[in-house]
Amino acid sequence: MGTFQDIVAEKCVEYFERYRRRTFVTPKSYLSFIGGYKAIYKEKFDSVGRLSERMRTGLAKLMEAEVSVSRLSKELVTKEKDLAVASKKADEVLLEVTMKAQAAEKVKMQVQKVKDKAQAIVDDIAIDKAAAEKKLEAARPALEEAEAALQTIKPSDIATVRKLGKPPHLIMRIMDCVLLLFQRKVDSVTPDQERPGVKPSWTEALKLMNNSGFLSMLLTFQKDSITGETVELLEPYLDMEDYNLETAKKVCGNVAGLCSWTQAMAYFYGINKEVLPLKANLALQEGRLAAAQTELNNAQIQLDEKQMELDQVQAMYDTAVKEKQALLDDAETCRRKMNNATALIEGLGGEKLRWTASSKNFQNQIVDLVGNVLLATGFLSYSGPFNQEYRNLLLQLWKKEMDNSKIPYSNDLNLTGMLVDNATVGEWNLQGLPNDDLSIQNGIIVTKASRYPLLIDPQGQGKIWIKNKEKDNRLQIFNLLELDLDLYFLELLRKAQYSVPHQIQFLVTAMNHRFFRNHIEDCLSLGRPLLIEDVGEELDPALDNILEKNFIKSGSTHKVKVGDKEVDLMKGFTLYMTTKLANPAYTPEISARTTVIDFTVTMKGLEDQLLGRVILTEKQELEAERVKLTEEVTSNKRKMQELENNLLFRLTSTEGSLVEDESLIEVLRITKTTAEEVSEKLNIAAETEVKINTAREEYRPVAGRGSILYFLIVEMSLVNVMYQTSLRQFLGIFDLSVERSQKSQITAKRVGYVIEHLTYEVFKYTVRGLYENHRFLFMLLLALKIDLQAKKISHTEFETLIKGGASLDLNSVEPKPKKWILDMTWLNLVQLSRLYPFNHLLVQVVKNEKSWKAWFDEEAPEKAVIPDGYDSLLDQFRKLLLVRSWCPDHTVAQARHYIAESLGGKYAEGFILDMEAMWTESDCRTPLTCFLSVGSDPTENIERLARSKNIPCRAISMGQGQEVHARRLLNQCMQDGGWLLLQNCHLGLEFLSELMDTITTTESMSEGFRTWITTEAHPEFPINLLHSSIKFTNEPPQGVKAGLKRTYSAITQDHLEVSNMPQWKPLLYAVAFLHTTVQERRKFGPLGWNIPYEFNQADFTASVQFVQNHLDDMDIKRGVNWSCVRYMLGEVQYGGRVTDDLDKVLLNTYARVWFGEHMFSETFCFYKDYAIPKGKTVEDYLQYIEQLPVIDTPEVFGLHPNADITYQTNLANETLRTIVSIQPKDSSAGGGETREAVVHRLADEMLEKLPPDYNPHEVKAQLQKMGAVQPMNIFLHQEIDRMQHVLSTVRTTLTDLKLAIDGTIIMSEELQDALDNMYDARVPKLWFRISWESATLGFWFTELLERNQQFSSWLQDGRPNQFWMTGFFNPQGFLTAMRQETTRMNLAKGWTLDSVVLHNEVTKMMKEDVVGPPPADIGGVYIYGLFLEGAGWDRRNGKLVESTPKVLFTSLPVVHVYAVSTSALRDPNKQDGSVYSCPVYKKPRRTDLTYIFSLYLKTVQNPDHWTLRGVALLCNSK
Repeated sequence: MGTFQDIVAEKCVEYFERYRRRTFVTPKSYLSFIGGYKAIYKEKFDSVGRLSERMRTGLAKLMEAEVSVSRLSKELVTKEKDLAVASKKADEVLLEVTMKAQAAEKVKMQVQKVKDKAQAIVDDIAIDKAAAEKKLEAARPALEEAEAALQTIKPSDIATVRKLGKPPHLIMRIMDCVLLLFQRKVDSVTPDQERPGVKPSWTEALKLMNNSGFLSMLLTFQKDSITGETVELLEPYLDMEDYNLETAKKVCGNVAGLCSWTQAMAYFYGINKEVLPLKANLALQEGRLAAAQTELNNAQIQLDEKQMELDQVQAMYDTAVKEKQALLDDAETCRRKMNNATALIEGLGGEKLRWTASSKNFQNQIVDLVGNVLLATGFLSYSGPFNQEYRNLLLQLWKKEMDNSKIPYSNDLNLTGMLVDNATVGEWNLQGLPNDDLSIQNGIIVTKASRYPLLIDPQGQGKIWIKNKEKDNRLQIFNLLELDLDLYFLELLRKAQYSVPHQIQFLVTAMNHRFFRNHIEDCLSLGRPLLIEDVGEELDPALDNILEKNFIKSGSTHKVKVGDKEVDLMKGFTLYMTTKLANPAYTPEISARTTVIDFTVTMKGLEDQLLGRVILTEKQELEAERVKLTEEVTSNKRKMQELENNLLFRLTSTEGSLVEDESLIEVLRITKTTAEEVSEKLNIAAETEVKINTAREEYRPVAGRGSILYFLIVEMSLVNVMYQTSLRQFLGIFDLSVERSQKSQITAKRVGYVIEHLTYEVFKYTVRGLYENHRFLFMLLLALKIDLQAKKISHTEFETLIKGGASLDLNSVEPKPKKWILDMTWLNLVQLSRLYPFNHLLVQVVKNEKSWKAWFDEEAPEKAVIPDGYDSLLDQFRKLLLVRSWCPDHTVAQARHYIAESLGGKYAEGFILDMEAMWTESDCRTPLTCFLSVGSDPTENIERLARSKNIPCRAISMGQGQEVHARRLLNQCMQDGGWLLLQNCHLGLEFLSELMDTITTTESMSEGFRTWITTEAHPEFPINLLHSSIKFTNEPPQGVKAGLKRTYSAITQDHLEVSNMPQWKPLLYAVAFLHTTVQERRKFGPLGWNIPYEFNQADFTASVQFVQNHLDDMDIKRGVNWSCVRYMLGEVQYGGRVTDDLDKVLLNTYARVWFGEHMFSETFCFYKDYAIPKGKTVEDYLQYIEQLPVIDTPEVFGLHPNADITYQTNLANETLRTIVSIQPKDSSAGGGETREAVVHRLADEMLEKLPPDYNPHEVKAQLQKMGAVQPMNIFLHQEIDRMQHVLSTVRTTLTDLKLAIDGTIIMSEELQDALDNMYDARVPKLWFRISWESATLGFWFTELLERNQQFSSWLQDGRPNQFWMTGFFNPQGFLTAMRQETTRMNLAKGWTLDSVVLHNEVTKMMKEDVVGPPPADIGGVYIYGLFLEGAGWDRRNGKLVESTPKVLFTSLPVVHVYAVSTSALRDPNKQDGSVYSCPVYKKPRRTDLTYIFSLYLKTVQNPDHWTLRGVALLCNSK
């Protein structure tokens, strides 16, 4: 395990060297590795053990089922015999039962007849009885009424009637009716004297009433005793008019009820006379019924006896049948068990084979588990920060180490399969995790690693996945990022001890959030996941205990300290952190506390996403079907897995006999059925997926191009940290391009249109935000990447283009044939000859050297015919390879031809920024960020645009204390829709995060509001702001044409006509030309300007305003005051920025040469074809400008054409060097030397060559001999002292460095710097501080030896005849010493040091020709080793001439420098011809620090010519 850590530690260093990404392993990482190993090993061991046990039990159950089949078949034979005996016995009993049942049946039939007869009588009686009751029912109301009336009569009422002496006649008649009904005696019929009718029998009536039971007699009166005769007698009474209840009530009072009763009795008889015959018949029938019932009872007794006999026999039969059924059931159970066992064996046949094989393999698995878990834990613990290549490399190295240590592991181990199942991966893909291998591995590390994950997630892919993954927890109710008050309110509720709903399940927060601590505490105490997004390179200390998992056990719960507060830790809490930094430099502490995972989107992952997006637009139904299919497949796979697990669990957890478990057999049946269905669905899904994918694949080229474009944009962020573009921004461009590109029904054409539109849109969007010097780089990379993907060029060709022959050693290749071929060129050609069709190139160059030399010397080799038939053989890219190898200065020109051929002509044209279009594209929440560079302040353009739109623009320059004012202006602009211009924001970075929060979270703001930001590149500029803003640069475009075009595009017709002076328009154009020139010269480096000044639009505006004012105030007769104009341009407007005296001379030269009355003549031109146009409108000028060449010769600016070689070579080298720098570094071959070994060997070599130290006593003695007080010897002593300091420092550093590499002493910071720089062939900082500037360590050390050689020979051999001035620390001191020496020689002439100046004469001698010192009468010194840049030298005539084409530096002959008195000095310009005062510099970088003095060089041309050429002398051209 220790070796694993060591391997990772080595690869961390290599990974940094190759990808510049820092990763660390610490002792804590190792402890975490060990802890993780123990946990995973236990889990996997238990899992394998459980699986092994289950399979062993399952196999045992299957064996048991096979045994059961054999045993049950034997039992079944026995049971069938017993069943035959029982069947026979049951049949005999059944026969007896049948006979007795027949006898009982006969009796039963007889009884039934009697029963039917009696039943018929009962039915008849019921009919008659029902009829009688129906008729009687009609009389019931009257009877009830009569009885109710009787109830009202009381004995007292009867008594009252009896006492009446002469009762009312009606009462007496009523009583007569009562007597008749009771069939009592009545008086004989005698007519009544008082009333018509019979005389009442009152006497008899009184007798009846005297009976004490009279009332009860009435109530119990037998109504059936009424006869027809009685009713006939009653009729005369009843028919009388007053015989009714109303009259009776009036006459008789309560006794009136008798009236009603008598009436009812008469009515009842009318009904009852029909019922009486029925009643008589009923009585007769009941008699017959009684007789039948007696007969029935006798028959029933007989039947019961028979039934008893039958029941006894039936019981015997039932017992026999039961015995038979029991045997049948037993046999059936036996048979079912056999069938179950057979079904089980057949159903699990496949599993049995697999389980048997697995069971045999389990022991091997447990043995291999040691190594497998080691690899898995190593993968989880260490591989997170690495990319796919290095993850695979680590696994290979670990396996190799395990093989050496004989640690067993599975050869076919699939870590992904070991750590996660396919169904889970499918779910992750649906949740937004890309389905490439790296992303799936990242998902495993996030979910399985022992430490909390920290995702390097610049595109936000990981964050999206985590949010979707945690959706199962139902996202929080409160949006805590947007509504902070909700959280505050929640806290108040908690403090008030109110119950708070615990549905805040998943929380997103940020380190700089106001309630960050509260968010942590809430998630810990509620047991919810927490995502901290956009973390920086440092983490809040409040997280320390959580990341360290320093949990305090308190009873059954845990607590953790967050700051100084203990918080409950509930189950379910987990922590995720993400950062948008593409390459964060995390400390070893953070790397140890967290699991750092590189979640940067991969090319394949992005391609699949883009394919989904384009399909969603082009074939929406297809994408919907694919997503649905993916969901179904994932669900089905999960179902299959659950079924198999359930079956295995049921099989192993069944107690008792397997064949008796009916539910298990049912589970098996369902499992098999479902498995078949699912398998069929998966097969159908696979077929459907093939069809869908075929249709989708037609659009893959669009996704492929999109992926290439995005990753190229990402690569550009390695060139400059400000070139950050978010995936969201890119996807916006991608979607718009798909939507807006030309439509076509033919898929292939449609794809082509989308690709073309997308590429150009991304190109325009990206180029807008790049500095000018990186735009060409981007265009070239774009063409190369597209052709690489299309396989039009190979990776080897790409490598050859960007590296050439840099990796080759001149001594290890065949020697170059001719001296005119540069060493580097030959190495390039050797490398190129390894590619087709250049395999015979070296031979062809040797054979046809003159043709190749002629082609090489062409002014534009890329346009000339290439020798040996290559012209027709090569396309533009292969021609680029050839031109790059031969002519580095023409690489860019040929590259533009290649770009035009590969991408199209519009890509090779310059890009003009359209501020208005960019403003239209933006909105109130999207800032517009301008990257500043020298001379590129966009303030004036922004303010001009604001004025044209009548929008207020409020500008503020950021810096310390400006935040308050910026905040005030921001609020004001958001309200009134103004523009806020924040300048120099790199000086106020802290405010930018607040600005971003404000403009994104403020709910209401004016739609017209815009935020403009200007900033220089800064590594700590907020990435979120870069990801959210529209980025642009405002650099002056390269080239005169582009510069003038830009200038005149901003000039209005009114401005052009602001003055009616004829000089106005030519002067305006000349100032514009000067403005472009001073900016264009910057690209030529020191040849252009010693210091690159920030000339910008404000200088041009001020100059134009001055010219306008001057013309307005001008006296027409006197004309333009050219001295004033030249002074203002050369010393004030543009000259005000210039700090170097020689640059000021150059600027004044331009003003003198270009500005004067001669500029208005017809023949005037700045250079051939660059005249001042005569136009009346802006359009006229723009048309003229459009005719200017796209590429300018340096002569336009006064420089020699060779200047372009330097510029073009530097541009090409810088471009190719940048491309190399952003490519992953090639890993060193196995077994190569380590950095330490290389440096150790280099230190040995340098120590061996290092000269011995100077002995101070010897030095002093030698100087005494030479004259210690002589000025030149004093200078020598000073130089030797400085050289000794360098020698001793170098010796000490190298010696200590060797000891530090060997581990004898500690590697200090200075020694580490020396090691790093020496390995990279650079000069260590400690040496550089005390010595001189040099391009490489090799050149520096060679110069050290040469310098020391000059000093030591001077000291030992005496004063040399000539001096190598480059070899002095203080060349000015050398010249001063020479002046002192000359002054002392001429003291007699009255010379003083103040009056002595340097003068010179360029001799015709070269270094080798010098045989003695300068003439004694003149004195001075001979110096050599000077190189002329910008001009050539005519050695014969001793004057400046134009440089030879393609020769950048010319060696100047030996120069005699001497001192003369100013009184005797003539004006140099009045000597023979004119002279040019040529500055001398130590190094090619021309500054005040490297300036030594000036030499006078003779010239035929005007010295202004050489001033514009930028001619200077250099002590060192490297």
